[in-house]
Amino acid sequence: MSTQFPPFVVRRVHCDRPIVQGGMGVGVSLAPLAGAVAREGGMGTVSSACLDRLVTRRIGREVGAREAAAIEVAEAKRLSGGRGAVAINVMVAIQGAYADSVLGALDGGVDAIVSGAGLPLSLPNVVAGHPRADEVALIPIVSSARALRVLGRRWAAAGRRPDAVVVEGPLAGGHLGWKTAQEVEDPAHRLEVLLDEVLAEARRQGGIPVIAAGGIFDRADVEAMLSRGAAAVQLGTRFLVTEESSASPAYKRAVVASTAQDVEVAMEPGSPCGLPFRVLRSSTMYRLAAGGALRVRCDKGYLRGPHGCLAVREQGRYFCICNGLLSSAGYNTGEEPPLYTVGANAPRVDRILPVAELMAELVGAKPVTLPQAVNA
Repeated sequence: MSTQFPPFVVRRVHCDRPIVQGGMGVGVSLAPLAGAVAREGGMGTVSSACLDRLVTRRIGREVGAREAAAIEVAEAKRLSGGRGAVAINVMVAIQGAYADSVLGALDGGVDAIVSGAGLPLSLPNVVAGHPRADEVALIPIVSSARALRVLGRRWAAAGRRPDAVVVEGPLAGGHLGWKTAQEVEDPAHRLEVLLDEVLAEARRQGGIPVIAAGGIFDRADVEAMLSRGAAAVQLGTRFLVTEESSASPAYKRAVVASTAQDVEVAMEPGSPCGLPFRVLRSSTMYRLAAGGALRVRCDKGYLRGPHGCLAVREQGRYFCICNGLLSSAGYNTGEEPPLYTVGANAPRVDRILPVAELMAELVGAKPVTLPQAVNA
């Protein structure tokens, strides 16, 4: 095991390697991937999105969100062999299953709860009554220092502060934390700029460790972010295209074959969550939606609000991320076309490789010189 990078340590989490695998839903970040990353000394992450359906199909009996999260986390912990850490990523946007997913992960022995796609203002209150509340690390995802400031005040009122925070830059895949594609492209929102600002706010709140995410691709990126002051880095797309990822073979092949022209920040048609959403143009659902030929149905309902699903109410403006992402994991192939979400660096991926090989590539052998503030 490489010792060139410092470990990532928060609360009761101890990872020998400061590498966090992003929680990619739907059905990409499941126990096989999360367990493999943890086994290599990093933090593996299960995505809670649509997990009830995925686990129900796998085990052959119906389970709800809480039981599904408990089962998947426990399996990831088993596959980890007791190394690294296992987290769960729970999207604020999926409110109907939010609390159950968090509590189920706690039931299953999760080490950390990562939460974004909206500010997780209620997370401390959700975990508060659970017997393991004091054991688990709570890690929100933000895209600005202001968001961390707001969240810090709200969590302080609940008697908790973030154990770490993920700052996600504009090169990430999936939902992005801005209102428009133009804001995503704004140079003021580059990860390096955001990281510096969030690090300053994290210091004001007592020294919260910061995890840099969005566009991290290779060891040079890892070194750059750690040298800048990050405690760890988070990667999504690189882990998507691994042997242990539960993405469909077609999804992985599409990423390997992609070019810079294939990557789009979709707005209209876009996600019914209303956030910019980075996709591959080649994914069938996106092509149909862009051509006005997609008829959205809502038979999963994870994003259905009090007035129904926005993608159904405003046909033509949105695609169905529930069905599209489920298809990209091979869940309902033949029923709904797939939707492939990727990070901006997807065209740099040239092969599918095992997690162990990717982790070795990321940590390398060259020593890193860290600023004194990080070691303090």
